[in-house]
Amino acid sequence: MKVEFVKAASEAAIVVVFVHEDRVMTPAAKAYDRKTKGALARAIGAGRFTGAKGQTLALTAPAGVDNPQILAVGLGAKEKTIADLVLEAAAGAAYHAGAKSGFTAIAYETEGLSADQAARIGFAARLASYRFDRYRTTEKPEAKPSIATVQVITDAAPAARKAYGPLSAVADGVEFTRDLVSEPANVLYPEEFAKRCKALEKLGLQVEVLTEAQMAKLGMRTLLAVGQGSSKESRLVVMKWMGGAKTAAPVAFVGKGVCFDSGGLSLKPPGAMEDMKWDMGGGGAVAGLMCALAGRKAKTNVVGVIGLVENMPDGNAQRPGDVVVTMSGQTVEVLNTDAEGRLVLADALWYTQGRFKPRFMVDLATLTGAMIVALGNDFAGIFSNNDELSDAILAASAATGERTWRMPLPDDYDRLIETPIADVKNTSGPAGGSITAALFLRKFVNNTPWAHLDIAPVAWKKDSKVPTVPDGATGFGVRLLDRLVADKFEG
Repeated sequence: MKVEFVKAASEAAIVVVFVHEDRVMTPAAKAYDRKTKGALARAIGAGRFTGAKGQTLALTAPAGVDNPQILAVGLGAKEKTIADLVLEAAAGAAYHAGAKSGFTAIAYETEGLSADQAARIGFAARLASYRFDRYRTTEKPEAKPSIATVQVITDAAPAARKAYGPLSAVADGVEFTRDLVSEPANVLYPEEFAKRCKALEKLGLQVEVLTEAQMAKLGMRTLLAVGQGSSKESRLVVMKWMGGAKTAAPVAFVGKGVCFDSGGLSLKPPGAMEDMKWDMGGGGAVAGLMCALAGRKAKTNVVGVIGLVENMPDGNAQRPGDVVVTMSGQTVEVLNTDAEGRLVLADALWYTQGRFKPRFMVDLATLTGAMIVALGNDFAGIFSNNDELSDAILAASAATGERTWRMPLPDDYDRLIETPIADVKNTSGPAGGSITAALFLRKFVNNTPWAHLDIAPVAWKKDSKVPTVPDGATGFGVRLLDRLVADKFEG
């Protein structure tokens, strides 16, 4: 998708104008109403279009303009300042309304909006345009989007272009994550995932890839135990962006990268396996975040660590009842091999806090189905040992629309993961399953300020209602954590 900031729309473009609730036209909409001698106002007043959020109304081949279509889009109630998320939703809705029109360009009129808001429109249109279709070979042309260019019309084109630069880098990161999460497991296995991360060195990232032999030497027996039933070798990816002072401690993000999860010997039923290519959504988010931070040259030091495995059930797979030794030295009784993500993260978290001494750690994981039961399909759960960090994530969540909710982390629930044979067991049964999973992880962070994001509800969508978020891989976490870094650890 090409995004341009221009002073006038091409004649071939659909022109988008914004309208507030109660049919209150913005300056750009009024200008086009004058050009069409009131045709736009008549069209708006003739039907059910009121300017409510997300509504669209197309006026085709209007007299008085050269453009083939004017598209009115609702912003909702008129406010002194249009919120970024409102503008993004409207811009995304407009893109979808025109995507399969047969026209090749869509142009957004931004008279009365700032350069930053013009940049935000281009960002939203780009996110809305994402589509993973590389394996579709027989799709009919009319089923494919025709829009190839987004034009944002503004008198402040240079300033808008400058403001768009960092947003474009974030969009790159979101798209990188969406691509990773969308790939089938026969294409994206641990070694291939690591290879794609390694390719990001072109942005200035430092990327290390640890092999099974190197992890074994470090004592990552728990991570390796998850992958020992697969013919695909496990990997640990370490990504570093050193954009701050050389002596400054980094911030760290750790991702669960289970490239396919069969459940292991605790085998999932077939229907529950169909979507398990996206069980690496946390790792994908960390990779996309690092792509975004490097792309916009973030002024801080950041480390991303991703544990990459496949959880498969061959004769070498770990068994229910096995006891494994973590890198920390703590022992784990593995009662359910389908509770594998926490085993991967146990070693990855311990490695990260020990090697990098970060200012804080955030892990992301599609960890528990219990999180979906607790919060539905639109919120990720936050579990944290640090109020300041949790509050900062919630603030970034509100700013980006990537919704989160803080969950309890009660000490007395530790009894639910006690076992007489080892230091801890990896599952506690259905009651409070997301909480006990987080308590398990807490045992491997020492005193580091830490938050765990259970993104099982939000990494993959089947009925997205957000215009900038597709069905399928959402890229959840990239925008959220980029904003966290920008607000708290830069400047």
